Amino acid sequence: MDPLSLIIGIVGGAVIGVVVGVLIRKAVAEKKLGAAEEQAKRILEDAIKNAETTKKEAIFSAKDEIFQMKKEADADVKERRKEVSRLERRVAQKEEALDTKLENIEKKEQALADKKAEVESLKDKVDKTLEAQIATLERIAGLTKEEALADLVSRLDDEMKHETALKISEYEERFREEADAKAKNILSLAIQRCAADHVSEIAISVVQIPGDEMKGRIIGREGRNIRTIENLTGVELIIDDTPDVITVSGFDPVRREVARIALEKLIADGRIHPARIEEMVEKARREVDNVIKQAGEKAVFETGVHGLHPEVIKLLGRMKYRTSYGQNVLRHSIEVSMLAGVIADELGADVNAAKRAGLLHDIGKALTAEAEGSHIQLGVDIAKKYRESKEIIHAIEAHHGDVEPETILDFIIQAADAISAARPGARREDVENYIKRLQKLEEVAGGFEGVEKTFAIQAGREVRIMVKPEIINDDKMKLLARDIAKKIESELDYPGQIKVNVIRESRITDYAK
Repeated sequence: MDPLSLIIGIVGGAVIGVVVGVLIRKAVAEKKLGAAEEQAKRILEDAIKNAETTKKEAIFSAKDEIFQMKKEADADVKERRKEVSRLERRVAQKEEALDTKLENIEKKEQALADKKAEVESLKDKVDKTLEAQIATLERIAGLTKEEALADLVSRLDDEMKHETALKISEYEERFREEADAKAKNILSLAIQRCAADHVSEIAISVVQIPGDEMKGRIIGREGRNIRTIENLTGVELIIDDTPDVITVSGFDPVRREVARIALEKLIADGRIHPARIEEMVEKARREVDNVIKQAGEKAVFETGVHGLHPEVIKLLGRMKYRTSYGQNVLRHSIEVSMLAGVIADELGADVNAAKRAGLLHDIGKALTAEAEGSHIQLGVDIAKKYRESKEIIHAIEAHHGDVEPETILDFIIQAADAISAARPGARREDVENYIKRLQKLEEVAGGFEGVEKTFAIQAGREVRIMVKPEIINDDKMKLLARDIAKKIESELDYPGQIKVNVIRESRITDYAK
């Protein structure tokens, strides 16, 4: 067999084998497909059967639930119907009760209307009877209704005045006893704890010289030395026949002190001429400035007041050379500070504020010779400039009553200032001013109706008023004393307090014959 035939035979066998294999696989695949189709049909039939079964079961379950819900709804409706029936019965019962009450109310209204008509009838009868009785009373008394009413009001007014005066007297006496006892205790304690010496100062200073020869040297050729001293210091030198004495006169105590120190230095040095005088006066000024500073610091240390501005301390020191009615203002301010501190401590107030206000209350007097205005206004301006507190400023402004006191600190400073000024020997007053003050006090007290005579006694500490008994009765005496005291407070300036003593005396004279 040739190779070609062999190859053809092999190829042909392979082709036949492939075809046979394909046919066999096709037959197998068709068989499997048929089986799968059968299985799918069975599965679908089973699913349909299961779905039908589940559907029937769901329908049966839903029917059962619907039946149960219907049963429960019927029971609830039945119960609600019972409740509605019960409420309807209650409403019907209440309607019946209301109808009954309305009937009763209508009956009562009718009864009230009948009674009202009866009362109106009785009222008319009473009014007529009252009018008849009033007419009878007017005829008997000889007074009309208006006149009787006015008489009654007048009597009631007199009785009320009497009762008011008695009550005022009772309350005043009670409060006066309590307040006087407390005030006397506090003030006496303050005075005892703050003892002070008082020396009246005058407007002259005396310089001792070794001999009359020194007087001529101080006067100088044609008076040039004395004129230089007077021009530089602003004081007047009095050189008279008094041996070994030169008097320095001037109302400015600082200038007077500068002149005194300068004179003492010139006398000790012995060289007296204009240039030397000018030099010594300048040294004396520096020395006085140093004394002023030390005096201010000492006052602050003595009173325990801290935190003052340095310029305020210097102003305090200047008051060492300032007097008021002969009283040294710095010593007075220190004393007021100490007294105010004691009073504040007893009253439970701020002791530090009281001491501070007391020390600064007359600070304006340090500038009265240089600036215009009262020492109170100057003091307020100084306190505001150096940022003192509002309560300190108001206490300075109110300590002489220029403005109404508002706080306890204002009253404390007023009291302490009055105590310091009223101490025996603290101040001196010339006779003319003293007499004018007493006359003014008598005029104020004598300006009221019913006052017969007035007498100012005890150096103006008491005023006695004699009243006319036919005009001023016992009740009006109390009101008169109070009115006079208020007028004295508003119109007069005085230290301490003034006692108002009203005296009513009735004298009846007859003769036995």
